[in-house]
Amino acid sequence: MAVTEKQVEDAIRTVIDPEVGFDIYSLGLIYNIDINDDKVKVTMTLSTRGCPLHEMMKQWTKDAVEGLDGVSECEVEIVWEPAWNITMASDEVKKALGAL
Repeated sequence: MAVTEKQVEDAIRTVIDPEVGFDIYSLGLIYNIDINDDKVKVTMTLSTRGCPLHEMMKQWTKDAVEGLDGVSECEVEIVWEPAWNITMASDEVKKALGAL
């Protein structure tokens, strides 16, 4: 059975940014999810270029998606454009961080 975008989103929601305590999907760090049969490509960013957890966040995202039935491989690409800002986060995150 083919994996759905919703399943991938839910898997990504299990990845928590330890610096702020919110999942990376709700933070607005996920820019694109591309599903091609059993392969998934996630395009994402980080809140800062100097994030010390750069490689770990990338690996956690890859592991979460590859843990889904129907996914044989997940490629995670980190991009810096457009640059992340708080307006990309969910309203829940914005409210918790005092930006709403």
